[in-house]
Amino acid sequence: MANTLYHNPRCSKSRQAKQLLEEKGISFEVREYLKSPLSAGEIQSLLSQLGLPAHNLLRTKEAEYKEHQLSKDSSESDIVAAIAQSPKLLERPVLVTDKGARIGRPTEALLEIL
Repeated sequence: MANTLYHNPRCSKSRQAKQLLEEKGISFEVREYLKSPLSAGEIQSLLSQLGLPAHNLLRTKEAEYKEHQLSKDSSESDIVAAIAQSPKLLERPVLVTDKGARIGRPTEALLEIL
């Protein structure tokens, strides 16, 4: 399985993650999830690889968070549907490798799965 970085080039943390991987000589594919959104099934898979509650994958300060009426109490299925509909809600960057997945906040967290 190829390493995949879910990336938004306009995000400084996401750019830092990409630079870190390049500096370490790690090969990876970039998926710009705003241009190529994840399906609900891909989001579910990502959540199981992360081993985190669905709410941890959300950017809670985005306007879409309120628009979708999300909260800490939202169900996983509601959160997955909201991210699939509004990919801007996806926390970034996220790296997926053979060893699992991590949200790159802090960026160094990505090193745990390399």
